[in-house]
Amino acid sequence: MMSKKSMWTLKLSTAAIALIPAAIGINYLGKLFAGLLKLPLWLDSIGTVLASMLAGPIIGALSGIINNVIFGLTVDPISTVYAITSGAIGLVVGVMAYKGWLKSIKTAIVIGLVVGLVAAVVSTPLNIIFWGGQTGNVWGDAFYAFLVSNNFPVWLASFGDSIVVDVPDKVATVIVSYLIFRGLPKNFISIFRGSDKIEEL
Repeated sequence: MMSKKSMWTLKLSTAAIALIPAAIGINYLGKLFAGLLKLPLWLDSIGTVLASMLAGPIIGALSGIINNVIFGLTVDPISTVYAITSGAIGLVVGVMAYKGWLKSIKTAIVIGLVVGLVAAVVSTPLNIIFWGGQTGNVWGDAFYAFLVSNNFPVWLASFGDSIVVDVPDKVATVIVSYLIFRGLPKNFISIFRGSDKIEEL
């Protein structure tokens, strides 16, 4: 069939399967890089976002979820909980990429803003349950403390904490991923866009 494939198609091509561990590796390196430089960003979703741009929301979401589970089992157990957030990031980027938003740096910034907002909404209740509302990020937690000291409710302070961290982080993440995506050869990108034989579930 020559019809445009649904963005919800699970592509089980060799390339898509290989993309998941590659995305996990990129996520890990991004997180390590941010940690070593003590950046006020996470940078742990670059692989997830790139996978979503290349292969769609399902592969992107799987990359993010599996990444958090592995990181949770090997380094930080609480990371597993945020697999929900990573899955949401993969879905949002994959959908927006499928809808044609990958046109320029400007649209990449818009995607980053949307992803940052979604990540904050999903993460806020998790932060409240497991961290008392904080994120563990120095910048975000300082803003949280400021809001709480001014009698803002914990849920709003926690959301503010997430926003000041997640929005800049996801904008930076999407821009970096977009630049990598644009730098890839077209024939490489076409591998994930359905030019090869795939199995659909």
